[in-house]
Amino acid sequence: MTKESPDRSSSADLWKITLGELDEKMGVKIVEESVERVVATMPVEGNRQSFGLLHGGASLAVGEAVGSWAAVIHASTLGKTAVGVDVSATHHRSARDGQITITATPIHLGGTLTTHEVLITNDSGQRLCTMRITNLLMKRK
Repeated sequence: MTKESPDRSSSADLWKITLGELDEKMGVKIVEESVERVVATMPVEGNRQSFGLLHGGASLAVGEAVGSWAAVIHASTLGKTAVGVDVSATHHRSARDGQITITATPIHLGGTLTTHEVLITNDSGQRLCTMRITNLLMKRK
């Protein structure tokens, strides 16, 4: 994580996560939200593909959401917002049941771009997916 500028907004000024329609349908729950880390959970049930495995698209959707939320929280400390410009993922294994945990941590927190690593793990802590998301910081409209 890069050094934070000394004139950062107070935690009371940080943008707070609000779930979107897809997040709610997928059963996403927010566990932690800060500039340093955003953590969410999601059930595997209801997010499986036809072979009974966690859908890769569900992993990407929730991972992109969590990474974007992390970027917007950082952007809010600068009076800005964030929009995604790049996301990539590697699926290491899948899950058939239980809950997944999605954790976004910053790789780079700049004034123009942010990059976050997003890890998706299963109930046993095994890595299911590794993502990287880059967001462009922009003035709020």
